[in-house]
Amino acid sequence: MPDPEIAQNPVTVARLQVEAIIPPEKRGPGWDRHWRELEAYADAAMEGAVGDWTVSPDRTRG
Repeated sequence: MPDPEIAQNPVTVARLQVEAIIPPEKRGPGWDRHWRELEAYADAAMEGAVGDWTVSPDRTRG
């Protein structure tokens, strides 16, 4: 896990904050996978990834 002082990904920052409170024995199955997927989405957004991986809030558009 990256050092919190150098973490650039906002999801990684959130993960570090949550993991400081929730002990490992209370974390459910898929904990790491869940966070890795969210971190990947945030990385893609910060890098200006090509493609629309978000849901449009305006559902009238196609």
